[in-house]
Amino acid sequence: MALDNLITVEFTEEELATINEAIDNINTVLEGKAVNLTPDERRQYGSIADRNKTLVDKAKFYMEKSPETLPKTIDKEEFDRDYVAREQLETPLRRLNMVTEKLRDTKTLLDFDNLQTTLTYYRYVRYLASENEPGSTTIYQDMSQHYKGGRKTQSDTGEETPADE
Repeated sequence: MALDNLITVEFTEEELATINEAIDNINTVLEGKAVNLTPDERRQYGSIADRNKTLVDKAKFYMEKSPETLPKTIDKEEFDRDYVAREQLETPLRRLNMVTEKLRDTKTLLDFDNLQTTLTYYRYVRYLASENEPGSTTIYQDMSQHYKGGRKTQSDTGEETPADE
C-alpha cells in the first residue's frame, strides 16, 4: 500500500446488489409510513431533545395513571400510536445512523486518496508541460482550469489543491 493511500476497499457486484436490495426493502416497508420533510419543515418542527423526551414520557405516565387530568381535546389513542411508533423507530434509526457514518467515513477516506493521487498526477503533468512533453500541455491546461485563475488553496498537508468550483 502506498504511503498516501489511507484505505483500499473493493465491492463485488453481488455485495452492491445486496446493499441496494436491503435499502429497497427498507424503503418498501417505509412506503406510505415515513415522510420526507423539506429543510424549512425540518427547521419548523425541530427535533426533540433528550430533556423533552423525558417530559413526553412523564406526560404519558400521568395521562395513564390520572386519566381524569386528560383534556378532552387530546386524542389519547393517537398520542399512544405516535408514542409507540416513535419508540419502534429509535433502534433501527440508531443502527442506520451507525451504517451511514461508516459509509460516509469510508467515502471520505476514498475521496481523500483519490484527491491526493489526482494532485500527484496534476503536479507531474504540470512538470511535463513545462518540459514541452508532447500531449501534456492539453491535459495540464484542462486540469489547471480547476485552479480558478491560478488561485490555489493549501490543504492540511500543505499541498496545493484546486480551488473549489
